Amino acid sequence: MDLATRIKWLATGITLVGAVFASLNFYPLGPALLNAGSLTFLIWAIMIRDRAMITVNLGITLIYTAGLLIKLL
Repeated sequence: MDLATRIKWLATGITLVGAVFASLNFYPLGPALLNAGSLTFLIWAIMIRDRAMITVNLGITLIYTAGLLIKLL
């Protein structure tokens, strides 16, 4: 399995665990893991040069980061 595929599956796993924690209202762990998943997907999207995936994951990463900072600070 190549590196890009491993990163994609890692991002998938992180995102799914984050969704479970978010659905159980574990704050800030749920959103933090969702943010980590988005960031990992962003790295993957950059590696494969997929502009749509770069755009959506950059947007999601920025939204989750801003939300966490506003809530925690």
